Amino acid sequence: MKKAIYPGSFDPITNGHLDIIKRAAGMFDELYVGILINSAKNPLFSMEERVSMIEEVLAEYPNIKVVSFDGLLVDYCKAQNISVIIRGLRAVTDFDYELQIAQTNRVMDPNIDTIFLATSLEYSYLSSSIVKEISAYGGDISKTVPKTIEKRVHQKRSSQILQRPTVSETP
Repeated sequence: MKKAIYPGSFDPITNGHLDIIKRAAGMFDELYVGILINSAKNPLFSMEERVSMIEEVLAEYPNIKVVSFDGLLVDYCKAQNISVIIRGLRAVTDFDYELQIAQTNRVMDPNIDTIFLATSLEYSYLSSSIVKEISAYGGDISKTVPKTIEKRVHQKRSSQILQRPTVSETP
């Protein structure tokens, strides 16, 4: 059985992520969507919320398993007998960073390969950070995330008190 993992923080999962996931799911017997803890980011949703939301959105795909983990990706791959890491590329600027990570993973475990999938053109601008920024100011995110995720983002945002800077005019 050929297994792959598509890792990310998915906070929240976007239509661009789903594009990569659905395409990768067709290439492998089993695809793990690996939600990892990124200490450099301040998440909008808890790990449990992200797992639940992604499981809901991907419920119709029997070969997709949603998991969360912390630690090194290559260690998780070894423990689960996963030999392929899937990474999405939106633009050339993503490639430099992603190549460095792929090469590092390959040095750590030469049995694990990375496959890069170019995001569909319609999602090339899209990131979770952009979705969070738009939603923080009440913008329309309906074209960026599935309906169920849009609803969860709005619920989360409405339960938060946003501190918006005031703009003062100087004479």
